[in-house]
Amino acid sequence: MYEAQRAMMAPMRYLTQASKAMNGHPLAPFSYLTFGKALEAGMEVLDGVIKDRGKPDWEIDAAETPDGPVPISFDPVLETPFCDLVHVRRRTKRQDPKVLLVAPLSGHYATLLRGTVRGLIQEHDVYVTDWKDARTVPLSRGAFHLDDYIEMLMDFMRHLGPDLHVIAVCQPAPITLATVALMADMDDPMQPASMTLMGGPIDPHAAPTVVTELADARPMSWFETRCITRVPVFYPAAFRRVYPGFLQVGAFIAMNPDRHVSAHLAMFRHLVEGDGESAEGKQRFYDEYLSVMDVPAEYYLETVQRVFKERQLARGVMEWRGRRIRPEAITRTAMLTVEGERDDISAPGQTLAAHDIARNIPAARKRNHLEKRVGHYGIFNGRKWRENILPEITRFIREVS
Repeated sequence: MYEAQRAMMAPMRYLTQASKAMNGHPLAPFSYLTFGKALEAGMEVLDGVIKDRGKPDWEIDAAETPDGPVPISFDPVLETPFCDLVHVRRRTKRQDPKVLLVAPLSGHYATLLRGTVRGLIQEHDVYVTDWKDARTVPLSRGAFHLDDYIEMLMDFMRHLGPDLHVIAVCQPAPITLATVALMADMDDPMQPASMTLMGGPIDPHAAPTVVTELADARPMSWFETRCITRVPVFYPAAFRRVYPGFLQVGAFIAMNPDRHVSAHLAMFRHLVEGDGESAEGKQRFYDEYLSVMDVPAEYYLETVQRVFKERQLARGVMEWRGRRIRPEAITRTAMLTVEGERDDISAPGQTLAAHDIARNIPAARKRNHLEKRVGHYGIFNGRKWRENILPEITRFIREVS
């Protein structure tokens, strides 16, 4: 049904593009009238809503380091069927702390963390998990379970070495904590030097939200039948079971529909008034926000059951391939937790719970930062991220290095 809707909207795309071209041309008389400006603005907004979006570009060509601007490139270091480890390589001789940025596997591409990366590369040597759209991974490459996620993170951490600092944003926070706990319990010499957990559901019941209430209210059979489908035959991953990206973005929009309607009305007014800069800022946000990917069904369902419904990590009963995960085993890895006061996805308290769970980390090597008047997206992007949260992370990493 979704693919059919996309096909039916294709003629509308041609109409919006043609209308924009005709009404926006400087020789078109309507372009100077209020009616023409309103028509052009309306078509611009409509085109932004219905257009097809693929994987966005990182749009980062240089890093502003303390030594001045340097060119950068995004170079794959390790490749796996569902995720690549990408090095944000800076052309510099600076010896900055090495950071692994674990992007969420929740329907958006890793480029959602563009602002996070742009801030970190100033004074850090950054690697990022670059997730692949599950609709492009053939069935022959196998399934992707929560245990596979943990094993993949361990492989990435071991490849990068013991001087590594891990930053997990949102969904991967409990998985990152579980991975570090396993490595500590194994006395792995490649345990990371620190981990920063940002706005993640370490204990979803510590501060209930709409997300946690939905997980509690519905049985797993509901998620199986309502949230999982098979990839259509004309994609490389034909017949793979996935949680479609369009359902994820639809769920996010449904949480605050008035906010998104108001944003598009404001975009329309900006365009009519000739304030292209303000309209472009909103459009760039939605170009990223509405660019979505499919998630492997096995991983999605296990996350709902093990992380949200059963709270296995918070209760101390989580296992990896038959081995119990013991967060209390972590003693060498320092920990910083970051929360947003207005976070309506992972509310304050959910990430803070990591301090009780990983209770044997020395008090001098763990810290919590609560950012006032900021929501979920704002803890890793925007002005508050740049001015308050990023400096806190930078100081913490250098203190514990």
